[in-house]
Parts: sequence; structure tokens; C-alpha cells
Amino acid sequence: MSEIPELLSDLLKARSPSGYEEEAREVLKKHLSSPSDEYVEDSMGNVFATLNGSASPSLMLAGHMDELGFIIRYIDDKGFLYFDTIGGHDKTILSGRRVDIMTKDGIVSGITGKRAIHLMSPEDRKKVPELHQIWIDIGVSSKEEAEKLVRVGDAVVYSHSVEMVRGTIANSRAFDDKAGAYAVMEVIRRLSGNADLKAKLTSVATAQEEVGVRGATVATHALNPDVAIAVDVGHATDHPDCDKRKHGDYKLGGGPIITRGPNVHPKVFDRLAEVCEERKIPFQYEADPRPISADARAMQVARGGVATGMISIPLRYMHTPCEIVDLQDVEWTVQLLEGFALSLKPGEFQFGKPA
Repeated sequence: MSEIPELLSDLLKARSPSGYEEEAREVLKKHLSSPSDEYVEDSMGNVFATLNGSASPSLMLAGHMDELGFIIRYIDDKGFLYFDTIGGHDKTILSGRRVDIMTKDGIVSGITGKRAIHLMSPEDRKKVPELHQIWIDIGVSSKEEAEKLVRVGDAVVYSHSVEMVRGTIANSRAFDDKAGAYAVMEVIRRLSGNADLKAKLTSVATAQEEVGVRGATVATHALNPDVAIAVDVGHATDHPDCDKRKHGDYKLGGGPIITRGPNVHPKVFDRLAEVCEERKIPFQYEADPRPISADARAMQVARGGVATGMISIPLRYMHTPCEIVDLQDVEWTVQLLEGFALSLKPGEFQFGKPA
């Protein structure tokens, strides 16, 4: 795969920080409302695309469409904008970035700024700047001028486009987790009208994962599926500065990462591995002894509990303006999800419930 699929490209271009996912929803409506048997957007901002609504068992696939961002908190007398973070940022890389401010009248461009290194003392140069020491410059000279363009509470994202690097390697902001949202929704497009699909399949582009898996919590409670799989990105550790003894061994181009651990139902893991073997999809194992820091955490414990699986797409430089994935890993993830959905038979993954 040497070209970025249109749906994935459109999602990456969409600005969708947590709680402000409207642009991503518009992309999904364009691409998914037709192939879905049912297409729904809920009050949290989640998007649900369903096939075979009356079939059993029911399968939920989830990838979050929200991304990291910022929120404007204060405008000073000279029109400089101060902000807080949406999601977990590395403060060492915040300054000198082009950003898009999402306003009611459209996008306002800005630059993150701080005191230049030439104007710092040797001691200050060793320190990571605090958020209040960084601002956004929109090229105005007064608070009044700034307030005609921007309001407190407007959201901000990095202005960084998607591009191919070499071969099947691509970079963009927000591969975390537009890659996962693409994967679960692409399965709907590929299986639409497929008579071999016997299960009910609902793919969910979840909202507000980066601020506490909120969308997945609501979505799983509403769907109450028999089995669920979360798709997110995972750390590729194949770069020079990563201790595999601490973080495991995962590489770009090695295939999807399938998690084992207490957050994952063993039968779901086994089936995912079987599908990989049957379809000759390369995959990588991950061991996680704790609740996963992604949508799977909420999905497993919804209502009476859901048999949950976790797939991660290898990614370098997570939570930076320029994340890198191998598009072949993304394609293999779609193929794995497709195979899992087609493997489900009536009566599977339907566990007893207490009276």
C-alpha cells in the first residue's frame, strides 16, 4: 500500500480534538452512511455504523476518532493566546509549531511561541517550559483585535499534513487514533452486502478517548455487545532509544499487535491469532498486566462485562505532531478484523448472565 486510502486521508485531515470531533464525524458520514444498514451519531459524539442489525452474536469494533489538542484559556492585552492541553502532551516540543484554531467563523492560523534560547540564562535552557510560559501568536497587536477572531474555549490542533515518507511508511499528526477509526470503519465498507457475515457488526468511531475513554464507556453500555475489539495504536520499539526489556519488541511492518492480559478475554485473543494464521497475516504479541490505557478498558467492564480483545497498530513518536505508521500494518489490521467478523457463528461468545 503505497498510497493513503481516501477514507484514512480524509480522517487525518479532519481536525478533531477531544470534544470537538465534528469534522471527523462529517468525514464518516460521507463515507459510511451509504454502506451501513444503520448509521447513528449519539449525544457524546460517537459514530455507529451497523450491518446485520438483527443477527447474533453481536460484535462491536471501536477506534477513537479524537486526537490531542489545546483549548484557549486566556487572551492577554497584546492579543497573545494562552492555552491548556487536551490530552497528554510532551511539553518539550510545544513551541515553534504551526497550529489551527477552530473558531465559529472557521480556522485561524497561529504559531506557538516562547522566549528564544538566546534570551535565556544557561540555567533556564535546562528547564522544560511550563504551559503558562508558552503562547499562541496570531499576528495581532491587541486583545480587542484577537477577540474578533478567537474566543476562550476554542480548540486548537497542530497544523501538520499527512504525507508518504518512503514505500509504505507514512507520517501525520493524529495517526493516534485515526488509523484505528479508519480500520474499524473500513471493515463496514468491505463487508457491506456480504452474505457470509452472520453476526451483527457495529463499528464505532469513539469520541473523547484521550480524556478518559468517555465515548467508549457510553457506546459499549448502549450496544451491550457479546464481543468487542478495540483498535488503537501501540508503541513501535524499533528505534534507537527504547529498552525492549522494559517496553517489549514491536516493529513497523511486523503486523498488528495483539494483546494478552487480564483486560483481554482469552477466547477473543485465540480467535484473533487463529484468523491471522489462517489468512497468513503477520502479527505481534503484547503482554499487558494492567487495564489497557485505551477504549478496551471501558469496553470490558460495561454492564455485565464484555468479552474484549485489543489490537494495536505499531506507531513511532506517539503524541507528537509527526507520528509514523506503516500503511501495510493498517491494511493487515483491516484484514484481521474482517476475518474475525466473518468467523463468528450463532451462539459464539454468548456467556451466561447472573439472575
